[in-house]
Order: sequence, then structure tokens, then C-alpha cells
Amino acid sequence: MRVALFTREYPPYIYGGAGVHVDYLSREMAREIEVEVHCFGDQREQRGKLTVEGHAPWERMAAIEAKFKTALESLSVNLDSIRALDRVNVVHTHTWYAAMAGFWAKKLYGMPFVLTTHSLEPLRAWKEEQLGSGYAMSSWMEKTAIESADAVIAVSRGTRADIQRAYPAIAPERLHVIHNGIDLDEYRNDPATGLIAALGVDTARPYVLFVGRITRQKGVTHLVEALRHLPTDTQAVLCAGAPDTPEIATEMREKVERLRQTHPRTLWIEKMVSKPEAIQLYSHAAVFCCPSIYEPFGIINLEAMACDTAVVATATGGIPEVVVDGETGFLVPVAQDAATNAPLDAAKFARDLAARLAEVLASPALQRRMGQAGRRRAEETFSWRAIAQETIALYRSLGRA
Repeated sequence: MRVALFTREYPPYIYGGAGVHVDYLSREMAREIEVEVHCFGDQREQRGKLTVEGHAPWERMAAIEAKFKTALESLSVNLDSIRALDRVNVVHTHTWYAAMAGFWAKKLYGMPFVLTTHSLEPLRAWKEEQLGSGYAMSSWMEKTAIESADAVIAVSRGTRADIQRAYPAIAPERLHVIHNGIDLDEYRNDPATGLIAALGVDTARPYVLFVGRITRQKGVTHLVEALRHLPTDTQAVLCAGAPDTPEIATEMREKVERLRQTHPRTLWIEKMVSKPEAIQLYSHAAVFCCPSIYEPFGIINLEAMACDTAVVATATGGIPEVVVDGETGFLVPVAQDAATNAPLDAAKFARDLAARLAEVLASPALQRRMGQAGRRRAEETFSWRAIAQETIALYRSLGRA
């Protein structure tokens, strides 16, 4: 069997959960089957049964208007990616950026098409702020591909329900739930502190941790508001970079500067930290916070749990399938606007986040108990080996593999 995976992100160019997913899934599946990865970039690699080829946008796309440049560049990469798939049995795409490669491969080569949804464009209305008319293009690309796929993988049961609401034309038997996973050897508690001390973390004090991009989706600005309700000597470490737009970057900066006036121990690390840095940050946090307003799965919660860290997260999307309320952390409900997913009462959401964070911060015993339970759950449920086997079995069920 030989599968072609199509993705925007692949090492060393990873900025989100979808890239993490494809990285680990491709390596794990290559233990058993031939895997070729087509990604955005300049990567070239051949290692055992794994082949990686990067593809660059067409040069003539460079002068396109910024608001819809990303969508059209993605189309050009998708076209370049499907030039030679004669040895492939099945194609598998991840995110809308690569979805049309699967659509075209199915039409041109007549092979089964699998699509994994890591998020859904209809549920990310704030992207219109980021992409303008490009959002209409990305939405069309996703809809066209997802409705033609032979099998659609949702990364959680919550995401499957979202797909059924957003795309009712998809027959239920074409929908499959296969969770994200975690490398349990790599993500585990690291007792060292050198990397995080170099980042400016006071390792002698407990801290609240956030790791993620500055987007409406990840809800980091709501966490900043929540921190205002905690004691003024609370240490908060915000590893937040890659803002979606200049507007949200400005909003984040203004909120952090205002917070620092009352909470001087707020550390904002304005970059996407390396994996070893992230593991140390998770390992020594008193509590990890995931304030997302939309999260199909929430792999960052799983990363924190694997490092023995308690989690406070929003009870939305696939997060409740990862974080067990009262056992591995706390889930914070949020009433959301049906059209935008934004909290209907942002002030209440911030207060509720703060209350749960304060409860964990006040009890080292609770931190230990939840951290240990989180590690056990990661080990029992979310190994990449099991997830790769489920994915390969799905390929074989489609008849060409």
C-alpha cells in the first residue's frame, strides 16, 4: 500500500495542531506502509518508507492582492502536488489548504480520497477579518472537497457533529472519528528548567501557562482578561505568537500592557516556542489553560496532560473528549453566538476561567492528582500507534489499498 498525504504544514514548518498531526501520523504509518507527503515548502526527504516533497506557490502568484493571496497560492500548490501519483493507492488531505489536491487526484487518477477535518471554515467566521474575500474561496475549496471525499475523518465526536450540521449532504456512513494522538516518549515530564529559565520564567514560582497562536479561535485575549481576576502576584506565561491579523496583534498588546499594570509577573513570549521549550513549560506549569472558543480537538491539552500537568479548558468542540472534568482538569462552559462562536458574555467567561484557575493554583495536591490522571489518560487512549492502525484500516476498507 502507498498513501499520499497532502498538507500545508510539515517539519520544519509547523505552526498548528494539523501539522503536528501529520508529522506523527506519517512517521507512524511508515512503519507499515509506503507514505509520501506533499507539503508547502522546500522539504526533500527519503527515510525508509517515508518520502517528503515540498511544493512552492507559483512565482506569478507573488503579486496577488494579499487578502486572497493565500487561497490562490494554495490552489497552485495543490496543482503542483498531484503531477505524479501513479504509484499511489489512496490520497489523504489535511485542512482546506490541501483539500483540492485530493479532489483533483480522485477525478484525474480515480483513486479513493480521504479527508481529515482539523477545523471547519463555516465555524470560523472571524477569518473574514483575516482573509477578506479569500475566506469565500477557502470556504468553497473546503465544501467542494469534503462533499466529494470517499471518507471524511473527524478528529473528535464533536467535530463529526459539526460536519453534519455544516455539510448535511455528507452521508453519515462516510464520516469516521479518529482522534489526534501524542508521542508518549517525547511528551513526558522534564525535570530540567534551563530552557524555560532562559525564556524568563521564574521557576521558583507557580505559573499559569498558555501555548498557542494569537487568533480569535484560541481565545488568548479572554485568558488575559481572566488573569485580571487572579491575585496580583500570579505568574502567567503566555507563549503566544503568529497573530492572524495586525488588528488582533494590537488588541493583544494593549490587553497585556494593561494587565501588567496590576499583574507585573505576566511574561509574554512572543514567538512559537520550540518543542523542548514547550515540554519544559508544560512540565513545570501549575496549570495549563486552553481558553479556545473553537477547538475541534485541542492537541495542546493532550500535550500538557502527557507532561503531568493539570488543565483548565473551555468545554467546547472536541476538548471534553480529551479533558475529563474534575479528573484531569476542569472544563469551563461558555455560551456562544451560533454564527461567530464568540462568547455571548465575554466578561462572565473570563470570570469563570479565573475561578477554575484559582482553584487549581491554590492546591498543589490537586495539581499533582490531576496531572497524574492526565498522564494516565494520554497513555491509555491517545497513542499514535493505535491511531495509525485505525487510519490504515480505513484506507483498506475503501477497496483500492
